[in-house]
Amino acid sequence: MESQTDNELLLAELDETLRHKLRLSGHCTQASFAALDEHFALEGGPVLRALTPMPGIALRGETCGALTGPLMAIGLAFGRDQLGDQAGFINALPPARDFCRRFETEIGSTRCAEILQSRLGRAFDLSRQADFEAYRECGGMESCTAVIRTGVRLAATVLLEQWPEAEDPGVLLTA
Repeated sequence: MESQTDNELLLAELDETLRHKLRLSGHCTQASFAALDEHFALEGGPVLRALTPMPGIALRGETCGALTGPLMAIGLAFGRDQLGDQAGFINALPPARDFCRRFETEIGSTRCAEILQSRLGRAFDLSRQADFEAYRECGGMESCTAVIRTGVRLAATVLLEQWPEAEDPGVLLTA
């Protein structure tokens, strides 16, 4: 397992990568996944495209993109390659559930609308221009950036603690 200093270095590098990905994309799900993909060498290129409609599950206020993107990264790290691999399916559940539990404990919910309500005082329909502008004006972008950063850090912690390949610093510090 990596030392505390190495983990802190990784998290700091991950924060910087995430900031860059968020500036580039403005997309919680893709930015969080892309940052983890880059630092953990998950080879998830096609997944990035598939995550395009995922923020709040198509901007409907459902599952937060800061949960979905990192959960996809965890799936790549722990998931099965063959549909019939029942043991692979079962083995992927503990780290995924651990991440979801940590996220919900830290953020208070896994649902986008509920997170916005608790942090900004109301939910927003981000598919509507007027709501999107109101979201921006009341600090929504900054609030969501903090949630995304938390999600990425929690996922990285799960990967560092539970993914066997995470013990090789060459795998982790690829950025």
